[in-house]
Amino acid sequence: MANIKSQIKRIKQNEKRRLRNRAVRGMSRAAVRNARLALESGNLETSQAAVQQAISALDKAAEKGVIHKNNAARRKSRLMKRLAAAATQK
Repeated sequence: MANIKSQIKRIKQNEKRRLRNRAVRGMSRAAVRNARLALESGNLETSQAAVQQAISALDKAAEKGVIHKNNAARRKSRLMKRLAAAATQK
């Protein structure tokens, strides 16, 4: 543990941010996982709703700085590509 007062405060702040970031990252990962599962199931309405939730979760994570905005854009693009492929397949 640090002896310097400002460093003790910084350690506390970093721990709070780490836990907050971890929660946001976990929620976005879960949303993407649910979207992929919905796409594999073949139900188009469920897939569209799940993809929209995943996109929202990724946008929130990027907005909070948990993931980079280009990372979020890439993941959203891949989900939308899968959704379009599923829609044309039907």
